[in-house]
Formats: sequence, C-alpha cells, structure tokens
Amino acid sequence: MNIHEYQAKAVLREFGVPVPKGIPAFSVEEAMKAAGELPGPVWVVKAQIHAGGRGKAGGVKVVKSHDDVKTEATRILGSTLVTPQTGPKGKQVNRLYIEDGSQIAKEFYLSMLVDRESSRIAIVVSTEGGMDIEAVAHETPEKILTITIDPATGIMAHHVRSVSKALGLDAELAKQMGPLLTRLYQAFVDKDMSMLEINPLVVTKDSKLLCLDAKIGFDGNALYRHPDIAELRDETEEDEKEIEASKYDLNYIALEGSIGCMVNGAGLAMATMDIIKLYGAEPANFLDVGGGASKEKVTAAFKIITSDPKVQGILINIFGGIMKCDVIAEGVVAAVKEVGLKVPLVVRLEGTNVDLGKKIIKESGLNVLPADDLDDAAQKIVAAVKKAGA
Repeated sequence: MNIHEYQAKAVLREFGVPVPKGIPAFSVEEAMKAAGELPGPVWVVKAQIHAGGRGKAGGVKVVKSHDDVKTEATRILGSTLVTPQTGPKGKQVNRLYIEDGSQIAKEFYLSMLVDRESSRIAIVVSTEGGMDIEAVAHETPEKILTITIDPATGIMAHHVRSVSKALGLDAELAKQMGPLLTRLYQAFVDKDMSMLEINPLVVTKDSKLLCLDAKIGFDGNALYRHPDIAELRDETEEDEKEIEASKYDLNYIALEGSIGCMVNGAGLAMATMDIIKLYGAEPANFLDVGGGASKEKVTAAFKIITSDPKVQGILINIFGGIMKCDVIAEGVVAAVKEVGLKVPLVVRLEGTNVDLGKKIIKESGLNVLPADDLDDAAQKIVAAVKKAGA
C-alpha cells in the first residue's frame, strides 16, 4: 500500500526524522490558510498523487507570495498530472501539500528497501539527488552505493561512515547522518515498510540534513498490525478493479493488454502472461486466485476481469493441487450465467478433479474453448481475439 507525501512525512516525523513544516489542503481556501500558518516567505505548492515525477509534470511549484499560492493551488487542484509513473491517462490531483520553503545547498538520494537477494533491508544512496534513480543506475552506476543491514545489529557506525563517505559529507553532517539513518531504519522496521525513498535528501544552507521529499510503500500483508497506517489508504489513487479484488483476497494487478487471465499461483500466472506475449498479444491483468479459492472467489474474479473494457478475450489456466478443478468450473459457470460472456473464453484445467471440472463446463452449454495444455490455451485465445477483432 502506498501513501501520499504529506502522510509519509507525518509518519517519519513520529520517529524524529527531520522534515520541513507543511500542511495538507483539499481546497484552494485550505491552501491559503495553510500558507498563512507557515513562516514563509517561500512556500512550495505540491500536488499529492501516488506517482513520482510530479515536478517535471508541473505539480510542484515554489512561490513567494500568498497570491501565488492561490494561483498555483487553483491551477493544480483538480488537474490531471501525466508522469512516467502514471501512464498516459495520468492522475487527477485531489489533494495538495503546502510546505515551507527550504534553502538548499546540496541534494542527495537515499532509500531503504527489502533486498530479496540478501533477505535484508538495503540502503541505497547517491550523490545524484533529485534525479530519477533508474536513469542514474543506467548512465552512472558508479554513483550509487548499496549496503545491507544485518537485522541482528541494525544500523552500525560503519554503515554511517560508508554512507557519509559516499555522499562526501563533512564531519558535522556525518554526525547528523548517524541518528538520521537510525531513525529511518527504525521507522522502516516498526511500520513494516517495503520501500522508503527520500529524494531528495538535502543539506540546507545552515548545514542541516533535511528530508525534502518522502515516498513510502507498506507491506500489505502486515497492515493488520498497523490500523493507523491502513486508515491512510486513498482509494481514489487505486484501480477500482484492484480495490474490488482486495475485498476477496485476490492478487490482482491491472495491466494494459487485451487478454484477461485467471490463474492459480503467482508463478503459473507469470508464465501464463509470458506465453500470451510470446504468441503476439498482451495480458490485461495479473490475477492469482490462490491455492484454495472458493466458488465465490472464482465468481468474483471472473466479474472483475469482465468489468475491464480492454478485455477482448479470457484465458483461465488452472493447475489443481490444493485448488480443485471442479470448484473453478462451478465458479466460472456461475459467473458467466450471472454477467454473461461477450468475449472468447479459453479454459485449461489440469490436476485434482480435472475430469469432473471439464464435465461441468461441457454440460453447462457455455461457448467455451477447451485447451489441452498451456501452450495450446495461449495459441487458442490469441487466435480467437485476433479473429474477433478482424
């Protein structure tokens, strides 16, 4: 789960992390009031969306008067920002963050994330603050330092020295880096974060380290431990289909293709998406119904897939282990009878109760294309979609 910048900074502030003063605003009037409550004389009007690249898209503006705060708040609020992370449709701005201006001497990049290779939390730093870290990694990888933290020890002095040296900090700033890293790490662990990005981490003109921006992602599987974090969820930033899927504990991610997929198991779902691409089409979603999905779950999954207007065909690929093929078949039949079927549907079943599952679908009278294996299923659905679109 992701949260907005102003929410992320509030979380970090609880752990004593230095962040600028700021106030969220949901209207132009609230933005003006916020500017009046902040010292100034420089303010920053920031669009709040779950995507990076806001500044380049015109969503972050530095202003020097209350009139300019009003002008920029009026322009940004309700507008649609298109950034590399939003996709071509962009995202509508429903919230603003009015922040006190900072005098910046230097900008750095700092993030923490779960490094799956080492099974530890990794700290990533770079002198190229304010830049897209992907671009830095591609063009000048030598400017990125990554270090992993032993969970038994947490942040140690040698971590602080390594980071300070990589960023070229003097002795005074290196002293500040110690408590900063410790507090960020504590926040990461205590709140079950999956990603924490500070870009930029700045040195102010009075030689203070300050987290000028903050982006945080949380482990969705741990939200039950953090009701305070769960309350920060902004569903207007999420795909409606993904929200509906979360209600049934379905692992669903909307994509841009035309073939809807229903699969059990994340690995099999990835393989299904890959083979669809191999035969010249694009998946419309990632959907793992899980190992023990009920008829109701399967029905809900089918409804979510068919609610996507981009879907021109559906591929159901089930390898029954814990999951029983007859349960899938019953769910598919129930869903089709309820919502109808307007696009080609290919079903590949294998494993537990496979013969019963195939019998249920065959006797349902539905216009379903059966498949013998995954390769056969992928070729059939791609051909059916192309034929329907011809």
